[in-house]
Amino acid sequence: MTQWGSEHLPLTRKSKLGYDTEQVDEFLQSARRAYDGERSAGGTLMAADIRHTAFAMQKGGYSTSHVDAALERLEDAFSAREREAARAQKGDGVWFEEARTTAQVILNRLARPLGHRFDRVSIFTYGYNRADVDRFAARLVRYFQDAKPMSVDEVRTATFRPQRGGYKEIQVDLLLDSVTDVMLAVR
Repeated sequence: MTQWGSEHLPLTRKSKLGYDTEQVDEFLQSARRAYDGERSAGGTLMAADIRHTAFAMQKGGYSTSHVDAALERLEDAFSAREREAARAQKGDGVWFEEARTTAQVILNRLARPLGHRFDRVSIFTYGYNRADVDRFAARLVRYFQDAKPMSVDEVRTATFRPQRGGYKEIQVDLLLDSVTDVMLAVR
């Protein structure tokens, strides 16, 4: 699949940081082999693995926004394949029930009081701004309960200002990963 090749990824200027070209090229080749079902790909690559992929930075590397967009398309393709395989194995009813159960766990977390939806870091440490996260959480609740439109890209690209004593980033990030999983599951 040439859309996963790096031949169309622009480079940054030599003085500007971008993603390490060798790492990106190697990952995209490995992802292509995994998608094509080659045994030599070394394990099973999953959509969640793609979501958590990170690259070193180098001057004159690949444009980060272009690589990130390619990774999102790649994650979508792997997710669709995983969804179809699971639905074929378990059936549509079981597949959607699992997605509903995960959505309910998310809603239960978001039903907690404002400022207390996630554990907080110490006052000497920076975490995610509680008001920013709570505002985004309200949008997620409207998405799940009222079917208000929201794209998976909005979840993937959500950012929050730093705040001393803010929410623990790992907890918020894990919840956003779960939201992404549910959104991709019901596409």
